[in-house]
Amino acid sequence: MTEETLRDSTARPDTPDAGAQPRPAADPGPRFGEQGGRLTYGTYLRLAELLDQQVPESAPPAHDELLFITIHQVYELWFKLLLAELTDARDRLLAGETYLPRVRLERCLTVERVLVQQVDVIDTMTPQDFVAFRAKLAPASGFQSSQFREIEFLSGLKDPGYLARFRGISEGERRRLDARLAEPSLWDGFLAVLAKAGFAVETAEQRFAAYARIAGDRERFGPLWDLAEALVAHDQGFALWRARHVLMAERQIGTKPGTGGSAGGAYLRSRVETRFYPELWELRSRL
Repeated sequence: MTEETLRDSTARPDTPDAGAQPRPAADPGPRFGEQGGRLTYGTYLRLAELLDQQVPESAPPAHDELLFITIHQVYELWFKLLLAELTDARDRLLAGETYLPRVRLERCLTVERVLVQQVDVIDTMTPQDFVAFRAKLAPASGFQSSQFREIEFLSGLKDPGYLARFRGISEGERRRLDARLAEPSLWDGFLAVLAKAGFAVETAEQRFAAYARIAGDRERFGPLWDLAEALVAHDQGFALWRARHVLMAERQIGTKPGTGGSAGGAYLRSRVETRFYPELWELRSRL
């Protein structure tokens, strides 16, 4: 073998034989950013469709109507999330779990704080600016928020009479509300957890005996006490939202009736004392 032939044969050690199969390329793994991504921020969030939903009714346009529409649509998005979290918490309670239901309720409480703080945004609207388009809202009203009523029903505050008073409800909304009335609530789930732990829960006095024992021995029953406190915090979160909502409504419309025909601020104020879990509040008086 000549020196030139030796150099040529050693310079290309990876040259494949004529019949050899090519090696597969190494898998680069997932690629993010601009490297071949199939989704964009806008398409994933459906922003074109979402941002096309704020359609003022007033003519000529009232400046603050966009604010009013945006705030209430955002509320409905938060309500959708709350329903998903509360439904999962309820289902896990019915299965006897205590940890993840409490985690779900803690997330809901954080959202409920945002709901209260959002009222500050709408409070930047003056009564004069609201009057400029308020007449266009009738007979629409926050009373007609089916998701808000679903949250109340799911939390344990079930009012079948609400459906009889509801005007303008769609068939889909009616089916969902009927289902929430028929299915177990968060309160039913909590009682299921207590029963699984060996407590009698058939009567009010049996339940108060269970609460007292749990409250008196948090070392042993810590997860049950923490769960009860998470339910109370959820209840308190909505009570604070109702109270803040009353002040906002009275600041905007005073004592005028609501656009849906309710008594306005008077009706909202009558709901401030509403509680999802009155027994857990009464427990405080018995300790």
